[in-house]
Amino acid sequence: MNERRTTRRCIDLIRILSFIKENHLRLAVIFVLLAFSSIVPLSVGVADKSELTKLILEDEDPLVNVNDLAFLLATHDFDAMPKGDYVEVRLDNTVYKLVPNGRYPGLANATLESRGIQVH
Repeated sequence: MNERRTTRRCIDLIRILSFIKENHLRLAVIFVLLAFSSIVPLSVGVADKSELTKLILEDEDPLVNVNDLAFLLATHDFDAMPKGDYVEVRLDNTVYKLVPNGRYPGLANATLESRGIQVH
């Protein structure tokens, strides 16, 4: 009778350890998948000059202000900062100055501020 109980407990213990081991494996797989999925958007989110031009020319909003424009650009992966009456956009070692243009076509007028800056 004691031998049966001991054997039964051993079988139960093996089942419990097997269950825990399987769950650790599942958690490890989930962790690895989450780690890879968090890396992928970083490599995809690089904006370029043609995307900037497309964004400011295709949309129109006569009420857009400097903060709205900077926020819009930042949500599209641009390095944009409001600076007084314009938005400074740093892209490919070049600084662009974007001024909201109110009721005129597009969102802003863009001018080249400087080239060859060192971004740290």
